[in-house]
Amino acid sequence: MGIAVPAEVEPGEPRVGGTPDTVRKLIGLGATVRVASGAGLASGFTDEDYAQAGAMVAGSNQEALDGAAVVLKVRRPRADELGAYRSGALVLGIMDPHGQHEALAALAQAGVSAFAMELMPRITRAQVMDVLSSQANLAGYRAVIDASAEFGRAFPMMMTAAGTVPAAKVFVMGAGVAGLQAIATARRLGAVVTATDVRPAAKEQVASLGAKFVAVEDEEFREAETSAGYAKPMSAEYQAKQAVLVAEHIKKQDIVITTALIPGRPAPRLVSAAMVDSLKPGSVLVDLAVERGGNVEGARPGEVVVTPGGVKIIGHLNVPGRLAASASSFYARNLLAFVETLVDKKDKVLAPNWEDELVKATLLTKDGAVVHPAFQPQPA
Repeated sequence: MGIAVPAEVEPGEPRVGGTPDTVRKLIGLGATVRVASGAGLASGFTDEDYAQAGAMVAGSNQEALDGAAVVLKVRRPRADELGAYRSGALVLGIMDPHGQHEALAALAQAGVSAFAMELMPRITRAQVMDVLSSQANLAGYRAVIDASAEFGRAFPMMMTAAGTVPAAKVFVMGAGVAGLQAIATARRLGAVVTATDVRPAAKEQVASLGAKFVAVEDEEFREAETSAGYAKPMSAEYQAKQAVLVAEHIKKQDIVITTALIPGRPAPRLVSAAMVDSLKPGSVLVDLAVERGGNVEGARPGEVVVTPGGVKIIGHLNVPGRLAASASSFYARNLLAFVETLVDKKDKVLAPNWEDELVKATLLTKDGAVVHPAFQPQPA
């Protein structure tokens, strides 16, 4: 059972699909692990670290991938990479499948069985495999750290002989995993924190972290959550009412962090240009949804925009990757947990159960075809 950990080729992707710790455990499952030279350097893992864990360090991605039955990736393999993949190989990664028909067709044509880790169902058994939560948790933390780096004042109240500095006011929009971690981090730094979300369950979670909840709590709000725990798209009427409330609240904030994403859809626009202009000079917005079109009007992917009114809009890409060592450690453990379900531990051989609910939920391509029902090619 050969497992490959290639180096990521996408620009700006420092994470890696295996760490020395997970490599050691994969070898314990009976695997032979090959890691491409330099694959873990950006995450702080050297070739020597992998070698000491028992991996073979390959001179290139092609050498690492040669004959591998399982490939542990961060990003979806590009079409020009797939020539090095063995037909029938199981490829695990964040596949970003929505709207990517050509990319999925390329995976199918290469004959690989591609698993989208972000489609892992949110059930108790799969919590340890939930890459969205593990990476969003770090993104929420980093959003606050990035905001504090751009904010020209201290976060906590400081009372000194030279005067008093008031506590920063932080408003978090979206109280999922990233938002809750942002709330907790901002509170630890001493800020006064408020938050909003369209899911009723979020109110109690926000309060438990010591923040104040802000939302229009009408009948639509009380039914605004799917059975899987995701936010439902809200009506135009509700969005208008919520926008009025938020517009008044946002004027008084120093830092706004937006985290709202709906799977398979463009990011909802939460902060208008008028709201941005209403903020005080020196205020900071962090848009964690900028890669999906952004929650903040005026946010630009990969840039820190300074408005004419002196407000900074932070649009960093791949925010979990800004904490590459931690993000890779979490992500590699997510992959390890899933690989363990695909292995016969008694005989130490690869034996995926194609009827397993985790496999069926995440499998995109198999035997030369796109097999996931949500991503079937549309007829001409």
